[in-house]
Amino acid sequence: MQRRGQDSLELEARLRLSYINSKVFREDPSKSRGPGPAGSWITMESTLNAGIAMAEAMQNQLPWLEKVWLWVTFLGDPKNLYLFYFPAAYYASRRVGVAVLWISLITEWLNLVFKWLLFGDRPFWWVHESGYYGQAPAQVHQYPSSCETGPGSPSGHCMITGAALWPIMTAISSQVASRAHSRWVRMMPSLVYCTFLLAVGLSRIFLLAHFPHQVLSGLITGAVLGWLMAPRVPMERELSFYGLTSLALLLGASLIYWTLFTLGLDLSWSINLASKWCERPEWVHMDSRPFASLSRDSGAALGLGIALHSPCYAQKGKSSSCLFSRVHKKQSQQQD
Repeated sequence: MQRRGQDSLELEARLRLSYINSKVFREDPSKSRGPGPAGSWITMESTLNAGIAMAEAMQNQLPWLEKVWLWVTFLGDPKNLYLFYFPAAYYASRRVGVAVLWISLITEWLNLVFKWLLFGDRPFWWVHESGYYGQAPAQVHQYPSSCETGPGSPSGHCMITGAALWPIMTAISSQVASRAHSRWVRMMPSLVYCTFLLAVGLSRIFLLAHFPHQVLSGLITGAVLGWLMAPRVPMERELSFYGLTSLALLLGASLIYWTLFTLGLDLSWSINLASKWCERPEWVHMDSRPFASLSRDSGAALGLGIALHSPCYAQKGKSSSCLFSRVHKKQSQQQD
């Protein structure tokens, strides 16, 4: 207990020192305390200011793209992976569909943990909290999709959607490569994948939901996770595997949450800031709270296992196998 108390006091002291340095630097940069927290604060402040400037330029110089960005950010919403992308992929290919769902739930869980650990601000509240724009307010405004309540780093739209769409991209690429001889045609699925994710990232900057570095980290992390996880999707596993996976996601996130809470970290800080600085209360997305995505992930893992082991699914698989055998037998007879 004594050791835990000392660790909590040390952590609180470091946070206080970081806050003091940031405040001193804002008032007088020449008084920043050495190359430690103040030096890193200078770099981060410059990065965040550049992000606000980019969002301001996009909103004021390209206002005619507003509806395009709103539509693109809707298409990149991780919730749509469960509602639209997974059913469509499963209809085309059982393996690809299961891969989309599995990668979505694992990546969304990892994104939740990353956001808890990285404490990333979102532009729509940072522009007010920072104090930099008190004299000359930034010419930016919010949208209904801006006011998410979770921390901002890394971007979930880029990370989760990028990882989950990876098996779709690779499946289409293999089909195109087997039919097309042109190199550019074979590259089209990859180009569409990259262009779509880039558009999703720009839409998040435009809406003041993320800073550019949060988008970039989400894009890189999502592509790497998609590449790593696509060949390792569990297809033929026991129901207990999916049940234990669901329980592990739920208990693992809860353990991390209470560990950070015990160390004195307030993980509801982003919810408070989102509620404070969102222009309209009805724009605050309660379904973007951390435990909302956690319940979706654990439920999806358990639901996937139940669906794959249901009698209806087994009967459908048997019927498809019998139909394939009959077609193959008929073709062989015609050839003879």
